[in-house]
Amino acid sequence: MNPEKTAHENHKLEKRLCREVGRAIVDFNMIEEGDRVMVCVSGGKDSYGLLDILLKLQARAPINFEIIAVNLDQKQPGFPDHILPEYLSKLGVKHHIETQDTYSIVKKVIPEGKTMCSLCSRLRRGILYRVARELGATKIALGHHRDDMLQTLFLNMFFGGKLKGMPAKLVSDNGEFMVIRPLAYVPEKDLIRWAEVKQFPIIPCTLCGSQENLQRKQVGNLLRDWDKKFPGRLENMLTALQNVVPSHLMDRQLFPFERIKVTGEADENGDKAFDEEPLPDTAPPVADDEAGNEVPARSVIPIAAL
Repeated sequence: MNPEKTAHENHKLEKRLCREVGRAIVDFNMIEEGDRVMVCVSGGKDSYGLLDILLKLQARAPINFEIIAVNLDQKQPGFPDHILPEYLSKLGVKHHIETQDTYSIVKKVIPEGKTMCSLCSRLRRGILYRVARELGATKIALGHHRDDMLQTLFLNMFFGGKLKGMPAKLVSDNGEFMVIRPLAYVPEKDLIRWAEVKQFPIIPCTLCGSQENLQRKQVGNLLRDWDKKFPGRLENMLTALQNVVPSHLMDRQLFPFERIKVTGEADENGDKAFDEEPLPDTAPPVADDEAGNEVPARSVIPIAAL
C-alpha cells in the first residue's frame, strides 16, 4: 500500500473511531458539562485507544470536561513501571499512578495453580474506587469494546444461565460512581489497527502469569469466526442488545405473564402461534457516511454534540 493510500485509510479509521465513540457518549449521555472523567489505563491497546479518542473528542466537544488518566501498578513481576508515566507525561495529560502490591496479597491467598483473576479484580476495583474518590472523579471510563460486550453476553448465557451483558453505562457496585464504556460501539479489530497506527507502547497482559480465561478465549474465537464468515452479524447482535422485547422472552420479573389476558383485538406484537418467526436473509442495509464510506444504516446518526 502506498503512503498516500495508507494515510487515507488511517484518516478514515480515526474518523470512524471518533464517530462511534461520540455516538456512544451521546446515546447513553455518558459525559456531561463539568465532569471529571477518570480513564483507567492498563497499558493495553484498548485503554490506550480509549484515552486517545477521548482526548480528541474533548478538544472539539461543545461542553467542558476534564480527563485524568489513572494506572494501577500492582507490582506484578516484570511490570515495566516506567512506560506509562513516561508516555502520559509526554502526552501532556493529567495522570496518576497508584502503586499497590496486590500481587503479593493474591499469591499468599490463592493456592498454587489456581487462577488469581477473581481476587485480583476485586482488589483492583476497590483501589480504583478509592482513587476515584480522592481525585474527585465523577465518571470512571473503562476500555471495554463491542466484542468484549458480546463475549460477556455469550459467557453469561453459556455458563451463567443469565441473559446479561456488559452495559455501556451503569452505577458502580458500591453505588458511588458512574461507570462508562465509551468504546461500546467500537469493534476490536479497529482498536488493533489504531494501536498499530499510533504505535502505542503496549505492556503485555501476561506479566502476572495467571491462567488464561479459556472460556472467554473460545467465545472470542467464535465471534471472530462469525465476523469473517458473516459480515454484519456482530453489528446485528449489538443492535439486538438495544432492541429487547421482554414479552418475547421468559423472565417473569420483566413481563407480567401471569396477568396478561385475551383482549379479542389484533396486536402486531402478539404471538403468531403457528408461524415460524421470519428472519432476514440479507446483509444489514448500508448507507454512506459523511466521508462516503459504507456503514450500517443505523450508524448514520448526526452527532451534533461532539
